[in-house]
Amino acid sequence: MDPITRKPTSFRLRTDLLERLRRNARLANRTLNNYVESVLLEVVCNEPNALTQSVIAEAKSRREYPADELYGSADELFEALETQKPHKKK
Repeated sequence: MDPITRKPTSFRLRTDLLERLRRNARLANRTLNNYVESVLLEVVCNEPNALTQSVIAEAKSRREYPADELYGSADELFEALETQKPHKKK
């Protein structure tokens, strides 16, 4: 396996964000560098597998109600779900 090479890099971060990162790293008993690298790797490299991607695509394509469908109350929503008839807010 090839060794992982790292290059020193500098970022300007908000002070409050940096403090939160330091606190989280400390709680995880890790160095700040290690913690930030792992968070970035998770965000950048964590793509869903093919099955998950197909399920997401199917769910997005099967929307039964328009995005602007509104209900006046939770009772109206539940009533519409029970009857499977969309009910627009008046």
